[in-house]
Amino acid sequence: MFLSTILALLLGFIIHLYISLVANPRKIQKALKKQGINGPPPKILLGNILEIKKSRDAAANTASESGPPALHNTASVFPFLEQWRKQYGHMFTFSLGNLQVLYVSDPNVVKEITTTTSQDLGRPAYQQKTFGPLLGQGILTSNGAIWARQRKIMAPELFMDKVRGMMSIITESADTVVNTWKQEIEASKGGVLDIAVDSYMKRFSGDIISRACFGSNYTKGHDIFLKLGALQDLVSKKTMSVGLPGLRHLPTKSNRKIWGLEKEIRTSILKLVKQREEAGYEKDLLQTLVEGAKGTYSTSSAMDQFIVDNCRNIYLAGFETSAISASWCLMLLASNPEWQTRIREEVEQVCRGQVPDVDMLRKMKQLHTVIQETMRLYPPSPTLAREVSKDMKIGNVHVPKGVNVWTMVATLHTDRDIWGPDALQFKPERFQNGISGACKNPNCYMPFGFGQRVCVGQHLAMMELKYLMALIISNFSFTLSPKYVHKPEMTMMIEPKHGVHILVSKI
Repeated sequence: MFLSTILALLLGFIIHLYISLVANPRKIQKALKKQGINGPPPKILLGNILEIKKSRDAAANTASESGPPALHNTASVFPFLEQWRKQYGHMFTFSLGNLQVLYVSDPNVVKEITTTTSQDLGRPAYQQKTFGPLLGQGILTSNGAIWARQRKIMAPELFMDKVRGMMSIITESADTVVNTWKQEIEASKGGVLDIAVDSYMKRFSGDIISRACFGSNYTKGHDIFLKLGALQDLVSKKTMSVGLPGLRHLPTKSNRKIWGLEKEIRTSILKLVKQREEAGYEKDLLQTLVEGAKGTYSTSSAMDQFIVDNCRNIYLAGFETSAISASWCLMLLASNPEWQTRIREEVEQVCRGQVPDVDMLRKMKQLHTVIQETMRLYPPSPTLAREVSKDMKIGNVHVPKGVNVWTMVATLHTDRDIWGPDALQFKPERFQNGISGACKNPNCYMPFGFGQRVCVGQHLAMMELKYLMALIISNFSFTLSPKYVHKPEMTMMIEPKHGVHILVSKI
């Protein structure tokens, strides 16, 4: 009887694997193929994972571009998608193990996806499985009611209110960067300094978000964000293996590191929460999260999970986004010194020697177009994914339940049919009349995501970038260093693989 039970369980497991890895994927592929949606033929169990790995390895081994880039084709960080798009058109399907993906780059279909309010097109389950250690369960929940309550607590309006109160922190952090550069230039010979800006940008952004989130405990908060950065590096390497069931549960070296970091981060955040409750009230984001959790959840475990999840999300929304975008913006301005002159004149005209405040920053239209163009060419959220939880129609296609719909923002942002023949060039003037005047389809510009799930930290990121760029350009002139090597790399965002090096001199 015992042997029969074991055999029955084994048979059941084999049948489950067959249905999950073979039968269901083939059913979905057949349904899409009948409607003219084709794609690269998948292999049993692995889908197209091997082709993707081969394509990415080949791209990684290509020579990096020295000096200022002539064209900014960030879509090249996904060479397999570009190859398949040319081969199969604006809509095609491919497989990551048992995960079936419908890739969409047709502007009209993208518009329909970005404007839908249907809960049947929500966050993918694979993101919870893969990125759960980084973003947490609550942030990625498919439960509409829970998500709505969380969204109300962490609404973009809340972040905008916080931004006004954070200007002193932004000012202090930016001043630290500028004063450090001045001291290093004065200590150098020749008055020109070769600076690797990435670490400074991360220090600037990390200091702001740590102070805003954790108040007087900001130094401990900064340590938490450093651990989140290490966790992000580990998690981002697993993106293309999301469709292979069970891998995240195996005690591999990377999984053990992920589990360890996740535990450390959770323990550190909850320790700060306990210290906060003992010390008393502070006006920061952690206080907002604690109060919001108490008013929303009835159990301590649910409250703890909510606080931890949102601290993780704030890291990505307010730290990584700002730091990486600032590095790319400095690279573009170093490559185009005429725009430094334009912005310098604008800052002098608007501020007249005063320290910029929120209202002054809003008046800096030239600077705003430069940041918009930076985020077009190097979007903070280069890919957007949704999962169909019920059979539904998208465009003219009936999409089966379980299909993941992917939109590549980097591709949309550099599509010549949308942006014109100069789509791969740095031209901030295209935004002089707003997004609607910059391209044929404004719905295809979405550096911070789209719809109800747009990044809550976008206002903070924009204000940080504006202030820092205005201050740097007012005090320095800079060009690209001979050390700079142009190599955009995809982790969870598009980052400069070799960093950004610039030659800086005081004005």
